[in-house]
Amino acid sequence: MAITLYWGSGSPYSWRVLLALAHKRLPYESQLLHFDKQEHQSPQMLKMNPRGRLPVLKDGDYVVFESLAVLYYLEVKYPQQPIFGTTPEEAGVIMRVICEFQAYTEPYVSKIVSAIFTDRVAEGLDELTDAMHVVGREARTIEGRLSKELWIVGAHYSAVDMVIFPWIQLLRRALDKPAGAELRKRFLPMQSNYPALARWIERIEALPGYAGTYPPHWRESPGPAA
Repeated sequence: MAITLYWGSGSPYSWRVLLALAHKRLPYESQLLHFDKQEHQSPQMLKMNPRGRLPVLKDGDYVVFESLAVLYYLEVKYPQQPIFGTTPEEAGVIMRVICEFQAYTEPYVSKIVSAIFTDRVAEGLDELTDAMHVVGREARTIEGRLSKELWIVGAHYSAVDMVIFPWIQLLRRALDKPAGAELRKRFLPMQSNYPALARWIERIEALPGYAGTYPPHWRESPGPAA
């Protein structure tokens, strides 16, 4: 059976699946859809995912969407190069940290990124400053983990790294925009504020296949600040 991935450039949810496919060295047909053209809302896509969101993975006749469900499916169907650990205990920690990130960090990162990209920082600066404090606190927790291990959970690259990495990259890119100037100093430069996180980013960027996961439209403009 052939794998087809329908995804969007710059979407952290799509990016985590691309990272998993690269890590597992699984060949797939890439179907890059354009959000600005509403291609993810086409009748064909709505037939596969009635919610009209990306990514969507089709493996033969089987279709799965929601990025964490896609990661879990890939792990069970293609267990080589595991991404949820090698023991039940390790899998439990990986899932717990993913759940913690999605519950306590992701909504705040999303709020900050959205405000910067839509140039609405000034009208909600106090709220966004509070959001940056939350993100900073959670980043320090991850920094503590990475100061002891190469990866966020244990000694091996896993789904939790794949889930968190795209959001960190998206946040860095947003803060590097002129509209992010008021919030930037609370997070950047990472080398001095979060050195273990900065080294972790470099490790992921050096992984085989990483270049093929990088958002294509980001190549057309400068990357995030250090």
